[in-house]
Amino acid sequence: MKAAQDFGKWGAMVDVTIRGAGIFGLSIAWACVARGARVRVIDPGGVAAGASGGLVGALAPHTPERWNDKKALQFESLERAEMFWAEVRETGGHDPHYARTGRIQPVGALDLATERGRNAEELWQGRYDWRVVPVENFAPFAPLTTSGLVIHDTLTARVHPRKATQALAAALRARGVEVVPDGREEGAVIHATGVAGLEALNTDQEARVGTPVKGQAALLEFDARDAPQIFVDGLHVVPHGDGTTAIGSTTEIEFTDPARCDGGLDDILGRIIRLVPALRDITVLERWAGLRPRARSRAPMLGGWPDRPGQFIANGGFKIGFGMAPVVAEMMADLVLEGRDTIPETFRVAASLPKSRR
Repeated sequence: MKAAQDFGKWGAMVDVTIRGAGIFGLSIAWACVARGARVRVIDPGGVAAGASGGLVGALAPHTPERWNDKKALQFESLERAEMFWAEVRETGGHDPHYARTGRIQPVGALDLATERGRNAEELWQGRYDWRVVPVENFAPFAPLTTSGLVIHDTLTARVHPRKATQALAAALRARGVEVVPDGREEGAVIHATGVAGLEALNTDQEARVGTPVKGQAALLEFDARDAPQIFVDGLHVVPHGDGTTAIGSTTEIEFTDPARCDGGLDDILGRIIRLVPALRDITVLERWAGLRPRARSRAPMLGGWPDRPGQFIANGGFKIGFGMAPVVAEMMADLVLEGRDTIPETFRVAASLPKSRR
């Protein structure tokens, strides 16, 4: 670990400065503190001011086929999540509303769904299922399906994004780390600043390494807290532990107002009540819109900031940030605190740079 330097303004020594109090920044801070590092987290907007302050919180795996680094690390992270969030809850006393409740989705091609089930037996190491079962097993909270069948996987989990990030912040406070609006950068500096960080990289590299993608979601007054979440027609329907249910989200590359809920959200609200009849005539409690950071590689972007010694990047969580956070945090702690680079090629910053700049 690099030698810390004392700054009287803070009255403490700092080994790692993390810019960004979203899911990546807070999780990395937690991993670093667990290894004995002294950490400062800086975010002018406070905890989860950006995409991490959304509503959905689906911790869902990709399909068990065509295995690659991204899917293997995602599986590892989803496995770690239960212990990760249990330790956060125990330390800080705040419930992140984590639960591995599984997921159902309509069967498209039966042969493909069955083959993926066989793949899951091997790739998911016999610990979780991907099975084709009758939809009536989950009625009345189930999607419409012409075949009468759904895929049920037992690996998928959920968190409530806002409650999870607040739980992380509380756990960090219990370990002596506050999220502050401003401060000096000391020690290694990790930029986990979401869309703003991607735009800074775009400027620094004079190339597009990532882009903001607008998402819209809604929170419904519907209590299905013990039921599996639903994935249908590209939409996640996630029952939360507080008796609400989130649906989302849109994927908008072109937009005029990143924070405005508009016809895109109206569209998914209209679709979901047709696809999941149990949600008809349900009150909408909240509408949300915001920008999510998508790296050019479509995988999280991790590692050193090119040509900036001592500066690091953890960005590009996009739709899988909460699911990937436990393993991203450990890889960044390995790199920054111990100098061990365990980041796969597809997750490196270079993977999102044009070939001429790698």
